[in-house]
Amino acid sequence: MADSLKLDLGCGKNKAPGYTGVDAIAFEGVDVVADLRRRWPWSDGSVAEIRASHFVEHLTAPERIHFVNEAYRVLEKGGKLQIIVPHWNSTRAYGDLTHQWPPVCEFWLFYLNAEWRKVNAPHDLDYTCDFDGNPTWGYAPSAALVGRSYEYVQFALQHYREAAADMMATVTKSK
Repeated sequence: MADSLKLDLGCGKNKAPGYTGVDAIAFEGVDVVADLRRRWPWSDGSVAEIRASHFVEHLTAPERIHFVNEAYRVLEKGGKLQIIVPHWNSTRAYGDLTHQWPPVCEFWLFYLNAEWRKVNAPHDLDYTCDFDGNPTWGYAPSAALVGRSYEYVQFALQHYREAAADMMATVTKSK
């Protein structure tokens, strides 16, 4: 739907076109100044899409749980949450000292599904989100891999440090 609200959370000075820019600092281009470590100012089920590029890695572990719980709350059914972070096996994840430990990794995405948590992590009671159990993710390869064969890039992503610069993940609110 053309009128659907799309949020770019932690957008800084680089708001994505077509999105409402949200940040804790009133940079040029930010539409909403908000502390996303608190309850978000949007109503339940009022957001079609959320983009968080190079934001989540700045949150502590409890803040990350709050982040996904709030994203789930405000997303409409079928809404998508896209998270882009420095890949955990890249110095990009560690070079900025405002990044929090641990780095965001692919396995965290499974914790965003209630059934998976019930079976595999019943002690994690702070999560209230229940995203689809089939998260997707991919990688932005480092510049050194540009122009290499698909097979080589896939091998490098699995076996070499610094092969991936970023991880891009998407989860869907299915209920």
